[in-house]
Amino acid sequence: MPVQTRDGGVRVIGRANRYRRSRRSELVIWWREIDRVLLGLVMVLVVIGAIAVAAASPASSHRLSTGAKSLGDLHFFWLHLRWLAVGLITMFLASLLPKETARRLAIVLAAAMIFGLILVPILGTEVKGARRWLNLGISLQPSEFLKPGFAIALAWILSWRVRDPKIPVMGISIGVMLLVGALLMVQPDFGSTVLFLGVWFVLVLLSGLSVKRIAMALGMGITVLVLAYLFYPNATHRIDSFIWGGSEFDQVDLAMRTLLNGGWGGTGLWLGTRKMALPEAHTDYIFSVIGEEFGLIMCGVIVLLYCAIVMRVLLRLLDEDDLFTVLASAGLTAQLAGQAFINILVNLQLFPSKGMTLPLISYGGSSTIALLLGVGFLLAITRRNPYLSRETFDPKDRAPRERAPKGRTRKAPKPDDSGDSAAP
Repeated sequence: MPVQTRDGGVRVIGRANRYRRSRRSELVIWWREIDRVLLGLVMVLVVIGAIAVAAASPASSHRLSTGAKSLGDLHFFWLHLRWLAVGLITMFLASLLPKETARRLAIVLAAAMIFGLILVPILGTEVKGARRWLNLGISLQPSEFLKPGFAIALAWILSWRVRDPKIPVMGISIGVMLLVGALLMVQPDFGSTVLFLGVWFVLVLLSGLSVKRIAMALGMGITVLVLAYLFYPNATHRIDSFIWGGSEFDQVDLAMRTLLNGGWGGTGLWLGTRKMALPEAHTDYIFSVIGEEFGLIMCGVIVLLYCAIVMRVLLRLLDEDDLFTVLASAGLTAQLAGQAFINILVNLQLFPSKGMTLPLISYGGSSTIALLLGVGFLLAITRRNPYLSRETFDPKDRAPRERAPKGRTRKAPKPDDSGDSAAP
């Protein structure tokens, strides 16, 4: 391909050079459109998580060492770095996707993981009384990869209502939630069921449904929790242990004591002592390890970082005019923040033990990759051209509302009788 140079000459660019220039241009566009603040907040949590796993690794390594095999103090830290590298690459590749491609991929992922959940009771591997993993050469936990796919697929279903209000999106979403909940309760995985139910409720709330239907959805959720307590032994045991005490409560009590042992400033890296008796120090109770070795101030910083991620996404969506983008972004954020605050509340003795990791911080294989994949989808869906003006989204009538100059207001036209929204 001949290209004219600045001095008037002609230079031929080969196919390889054109490809490199094309890839470079795509990366430049990606960097301009990506939410760099959100990416920065996520990377800060990832770095904190790597340091926290290094602090918690000796406790878990000593507990899991046997006479036949002794694990090094940093055994889980080195493994975490490997999973983290895979997860960050996955996040980067997912964030490069166009919004429509990310949506299609997430829907396919959700369908595949639901099929995986069906296989878990039959072919799954049992660990500590729960059958949640499939052994496919590596240990795969379908429920972890279902989380980002579920939020996006459900947002896609609920967004159908804009095109045709007659589509029974509420009934379809309830059916999907009941299917996922039933498959999770078989494992059993009561904690993930509560998290999925929370994400479903947030999306139903934001989709513009009537107050009556939202009340029905809330009542259904409460009914499910009551039935789970009455007829599901795993849920009954966890809730009773939280209220009356027991083996699970003893772990949470130990976590709370570990959390407070460091005071405001912490004992220092690898100087904590109570963590050595803490079960699952590198996963479920890593927040307590952070409290002991880095202090309550660092715990507060982590809470603020999660709050900042939520606020950043909400601010990003204020000028959004697409219902699917609003719902998918809110669902992914609710999943991330909900899991984080459930884990933190468990460590603070304010919630029953759930066996749930702290997102972007705890050690994990499937969970780390799945969480970073969800962040990649979130970055892809919220990408926008900074030079294009946006229209605000009105969740009340689910129609775009054009931004008016100061001192003037302009209402969006009502949809016609056919059910299709009119252009602003």
